[in-house]
Amino acid sequence: MNGTLAYLVTGLGCIVAITGVVVVSIAVWRSRVRATRTARTYRGPVDPFHTADTDALRGDPRRLGPGDIVEFRGQSYAVRGSLHLAEGSWTWSEHFLDDARGDRLWLSVESDPDLELVLWRAAPPELTLPAGAPAVEVAGRHYRREESGQARFTSVGATGLAPHGYLRYHDYTAPDGAQLSFESYGDSPRWEIGFGEVLHRAEVMIYPAGGGGSAPAAGKA
Repeated sequence: MNGTLAYLVTGLGCIVAITGVVVVSIAVWRSRVRATRTARTYRGPVDPFHTADTDALRGDPRRLGPGDIVEFRGQSYAVRGSLHLAEGSWTWSEHFLDDARGDRLWLSVESDPDLELVLWRAAPPELTLPAGAPAVEVAGRHYRREESGQARFTSVGATGLAPHGYLRYHDYTAPDGAQLSFESYGDSPRWEIGFGEVLHRAEVMIYPAGGGGSAPAAGKA
């Protein structure tokens, strides 16, 4: 083999080797791109009972307002008024409900971050309890104070309160999940006492004032 032919053979071998490296590199790059795209698009199995799906079927409690209807345990209540409260970055809502029988309740709605619905009934006016105490005993149930504070509120509809103001509160919880609250609005020295019961999301159905079935999918007392 003369020198020229040997040179050509050597050069051709180099070109083939370089081409092979390029092909392998492109294949590896494409494989990595596909893997990255798969990682970005695959989000795992979807829970059919996710909150958004429940809200689409049963209405979104976080969008409640005057005129809406709330149904739970076979009884329907109209939302007469709503309080929207804020304490720093923490926000929640309280909705005044009543029905044809004159049963009057409050429903608090809070996301912290999970949705919590609590149904509140006013204590008998003759009941006196020490607001702000570390623990309170009522009818054999022991409540321990969870939090206290002061929040601003905006009132919409029929709540019996001014359009704007503030409230002080003390919240208590019993070992079985029952809740107790003390609230005082504005400068009033009077504390309003309420007993709370946590509702399961599946118990609550909402019919918005605009009609058309349940509210479209999009908290405390």
